[in-house]
Amino acid sequence: MQNYKHDVSPDWGLATQMVHGGLTRSQHAETAEAIYMTSGYVYQSAEEAQAAFDNSKPRFVYGRFGNPTVAMFEERMALLEGAEAARATASGMAAVFASIACLVKAGDRVVASDALFGSCNYIVQEILPKWGIETEFVDGRDLGQWRKALSKPTKVVLLETPANPSLRIVDLKAVCDLGHAAGAQVIVDNVFATPLLQRPLEFGADIVVYSATKHIDGQGRCLGGVILGTAKYINETLQPFIRHTGPSLSPVNAWILLKGLETLELRLQRQCEAAEKIAKELQGHPKLNHAYYPTLANFPQAELAKKQMKSGGTIVSIDLRGGRDASFRFLNALKLILISNNLGDSKSLVTHPATTTHQRLTPEQKEAQGITQGLVRLSIGLEDVKDLLADVRRALDAA
Repeated sequence: MQNYKHDVSPDWGLATQMVHGGLTRSQHAETAEAIYMTSGYVYQSAEEAQAAFDNSKPRFVYGRFGNPTVAMFEERMALLEGAEAARATASGMAAVFASIACLVKAGDRVVASDALFGSCNYIVQEILPKWGIETEFVDGRDLGQWRKALSKPTKVVLLETPANPSLRIVDLKAVCDLGHAAGAQVIVDNVFATPLLQRPLEFGADIVVYSATKHIDGQGRCLGGVILGTAKYINETLQPFIRHTGPSLSPVNAWILLKGLETLELRLQRQCEAAEKIAKELQGHPKLNHAYYPTLANFPQAELAKKQMKSGGTIVSIDLRGGRDASFRFLNALKLILISNNLGDSKSLVTHPATTTHQRLTPEQKEAQGITQGLVRLSIGLEDVKDLLADVRRALDAA
């Protein structure tokens, strides 16, 4: 019996690609993607094994190097992102680390936006310098700082936009142009926007990374990550690093992420609409210094956000008057929204970044990134927006 490769039309829209993209059926012609639970593969002859390992006849050779279920997820993500190729990893942080580590060596230079997720900051601030790599942080909003930092040869530029948790926006086109002039590969962590709201490659980025744990799964079930870029980068630079260091995605998790992609557009639309409505309702609330959401009229970079993004995303950040004590009272008073450091889930979640995801930053670093003791990050889920607003208002009263 033959295997069935599901034909993909280049004219199909993203919603169709998210259901059908990358699907390869086995000889059993199953409807859903198959889960290939295997660590290894067999060969009909010693000659076939040799050809597989010298790559004269490419095929799957070991679970750490590749897997059919994982390959379907990679192909589907590449179609959504508009990238030539993709490689999946065991987690989002594995994706961030591998995307950088495969490019740099002692004596190289990395420039990063200061507003990074805590673990991304740790890679740039703590790990890379131990390898003899020069690193520099800039205020991602300030093109003058980018221009100055990138006046010297640079190997990698790393940024996330919108940033976690401040939602600060980086001008993708301008920074990509500056990075390329310095000889850098530009890596964009696009986790808050997803490929449906923002496509960094279209603005000049070279590499895009995701924590698929977030919106792509979207239901709090598993970890996963993915790196996207040119076929040359993925196959010649990244793949050997992943092959020999082993941050492999489980076939089960790849299958879960494939199922998550099928509903991503529907979930994201509902979540974005609810997030924007909640952010608008919270503007001017007497218990808040600020309510942050990229498309609000009073957001400092609203025009840039609208230029780069199709919607403001699923995250609302609020800065409570009264600092940490008020924030903790707010979190503890919530009944519907759950305290968790995850985001992009179908359930609404809340966290206090200064004491959780970004707690290891110095007071000066937190201040520079706008992470006050009053800042709270809300990840809006799929609940009825009226119920969410009622829960937030009740908790603000308690704060």
